[in-house]
Amino acid sequence: MNIQYEEPTLGSSYSVVGSFPKSFGYGGEDQDLDPEESNPSASRPRILLMGLRRSGKSSIQKVVFHKMSPNETLFLESTNKIYKDDISSSSFVSFQIWDFPGQVDFFDPTFDSEMIFKGTGALIFVIDAQDDYMEALGRLHLTVSRAYKVNPDINFEVFIHKVDGLSDDHKIETQRDVHQRANDDLADASLDKLHLSFYLTSIYDHSIFEAFSKVVQKLIPQLPTLENLLNIFISHSGIEKAFLFDVVSKIYIATDSSPVDMQSYELCCDMIDVVIDVSCIYGLMDGGAYDDQSLAIIKLNNSTVLYLKEVTRFLALVCILREESFERKGLIDYNFHCFRKAIHEVFEVGSLFDGAVWTSATSSGTKQAAQKSPVLNGSAV
Repeated sequence: MNIQYEEPTLGSSYSVVGSFPKSFGYGGEDQDLDPEESNPSASRPRILLMGLRRSGKSSIQKVVFHKMSPNETLFLESTNKIYKDDISSSSFVSFQIWDFPGQVDFFDPTFDSEMIFKGTGALIFVIDAQDDYMEALGRLHLTVSRAYKVNPDINFEVFIHKVDGLSDDHKIETQRDVHQRANDDLADASLDKLHLSFYLTSIYDHSIFEAFSKVVQKLIPQLPTLENLLNIFISHSGIEKAFLFDVVSKIYIATDSSPVDMQSYELCCDMIDVVIDVSCIYGLMDGGAYDDQSLAIIKLNNSTVLYLKEVTRFLALVCILREESFERKGLIDYNFHCFRKAIHEVFEVGSLFDGAVWTSATSSGTKQAAQKSPVLNGSAV
């Protein structure tokens, strides 16, 4: 494997509208939840992590957003109170993760369903696939039915977790059984409009990152515009696949419309790890592990090239292409410059608005960005 890595000197930190936090990581974690917190509608969207005790909720949060080794999660204590974790993964995705203890009682008078579910964008219910999940399915039904009555706009996601210990046939059978039973319970309760999405996950491979990517993407109102930008960029540049990554968590916030191959996604994740590790070891002491000029090229033995370029602080575009296509690197770099400019214009518009006004205004703003970008007009081809 041939690796080329470049990271020019960065004289001072640069400013990009909607850029990531200055430190290489996320905000404070494990803060006690204050029930008297300000109005949820004015705060960031929430992702709730719910499930029975020892189902793996806290481990998911630590591995995905705090770079904890999966083996270290074996020593995590069971969650006995609600924890709030502020996540700022890009100007597109700025949210909070609330980790709930498994023994939450929805009928407890102190449990304020209105306050908790009203400002929630997604509810992730984690089921331990290696345990008897009948009790978990009952709690799932109780949880989603209560949340749906308060906020029908919540995205309901089910992580069938800890599948690393199951055979492929057992994984498929477990997913089918959980899917069937959960939807039957909803149909019996006349909740046919409530949609559940199911994912097979494990913290010991990249499945948890891909599942969280799809959850987060549903919270991005500009996702169609991002996909459109990526589609036109790759079609004009001879690129086979492209991901827009949050470098810290390795969540991809957008990709082109072609199907996601798990092996390709894992290659891109590994490339990000290589870039960060090499930068931390050989980079400047006063510079970050990832900056505005970070760039990396990895040539594989099968004539495939992985190409990473910085888009915003801690946001990277990772492309997969054939070696013969990479001979037109000048064209690719020009198209990337146009793509990057369009993304920054989307950020600039998005930073001006909040709530429903922000969503509608950003949509029009992204159209303007697409119209201005030379790569979108095809003049680079």
